Amino acid sequence: MSERTTTSYSALIRGNANFRFLWSGQIVSLLGDWFNLIASATLVANLTNSGVAVGGLFVVRMLSQLVVSPFAGVAADRFNRKHILILTDIGRAITVLGFLVVREPEQVWLLYVLTIIQLAMSGFFFPARNAILPDIVSRPNLGAANALSSATWSVMLAFGAALGGIVAGGWGVRPAFVIDALTFLLSAFLISRIAYQREPALAAADKSVRAAAQQYMDGLRYLWRHKDFLAIALNKAAFALVAAGAFQVAQVAMAKEVFVIGEGGGVSLGLIYAFMGIGTGLGPIVARRFTGDRDGPLRIAISASYVITTVGLILIAPLAGFGLVLVGTVLRGIGGGIGWVFSTQLLLQKLPDQVRGRVFSTEFAMFTLAYAVSAAGGGWLLDNTTLGISGMVWLMAVAALIPGVLWHLWNRTRERKEPPTAGEQEIQPTVSGIK
Repeated sequence: MSERTTTSYSALIRGNANFRFLWSGQIVSLLGDWFNLIASATLVANLTNSGVAVGGLFVVRMLSQLVVSPFAGVAADRFNRKHILILTDIGRAITVLGFLVVREPEQVWLLYVLTIIQLAMSGFFFPARNAILPDIVSRPNLGAANALSSATWSVMLAFGAALGGIVAGGWGVRPAFVIDALTFLLSAFLISRIAYQREPALAAADKSVRAAAQQYMDGLRYLWRHKDFLAIALNKAAFALVAAGAFQVAQVAMAKEVFVIGEGGGVSLGLIYAFMGIGTGLGPIVARRFTGDRDGPLRIAISASYVITTVGLILIAPLAGFGLVLVGTVLRGIGGGIGWVFSTQLLLQKLPDQVRGRVFSTEFAMFTLAYAVSAAGGGWLLDNTTLGISGMVWLMAVAALIPGVLWHLWNRTRERKEPPTAGEQEIQPTVSGIK
């Protein structure tokens, strides 16, 4: 199993030029993304000294993507997906250069506005990227492509966050913003090399705003009718709510107040992100050696991911030492990585093309809303309660088990009531894209 899996990754990169360009663009773009995040969080923390302000940064990062998600999903099914990726990369390159202007506490509002614009464009980028993957990769190679893309996200998180932390902690945040802009431009160039002429699923449909709203509602109705797809899509939102959004705020506070390395804790924050990247990269790759791309084992692994996440949070919560925090962060990353990659894989294998963009954008919308609520709640808890960092992480450790239990119960109920593939192929395209 391991040899076949390893071969599939290398063969995919060597043999599929389109995927190679998409993957290469992902590598350089993500490097800049993590530079930007570390720099932005460090800048806000240093200018405001407020947990609410740091939580607000993560809230606007998420809510901006939530607001555009209905349009992003329709766009991914209506327009050329390659063109969407290129245009959003160029737009983000221009936007992040504006971060260089923010230098005083009174200018933090501008950083929030620019973040909203940047992440709104990201809200168009990611559904289109998920939707284009089955267009350029054959079905037997989808599992390898999805796992490799997710592992790349994790590796670049580890490398980019560590490097971004070193740059922010040693030389300040400005160079990180310039690097981010350059990586977006390089990503746009690499994606432009993809040979992609696929006709969009909704190319012939009505292009009015009213039709776009109808098409998005059709996607929501599709999810509602296919409860298993909805359950799968809710996994990312569940993890964000209980173990991601608030934790982002907590780890910024850890770096700034408890384990301070570098200017404003920039180096220690980068290391925390780096170790999370190691976990999110290793988890899915190792787990896939046992699960393959089989439906049942993938579902079991998602259940296990919540338990692993809880164990990681339990190790972090006492704040007994930076080394133990990093070990717990790796485990939390393993759990989150398995849940993210395997839920995506289940959707990639099952969703029909004509609704793929809208389902992925809805999944992302639910994730961003949950993340924003969690980040806002985390900032409020730090500033207005006696829980402190440790108490908040303990609370997350308990909460992380709840969605795991619900997911397990759903799968037990599903196994009793319907065959695993029921309802997957019943859809036929109409003018709005789904029946």
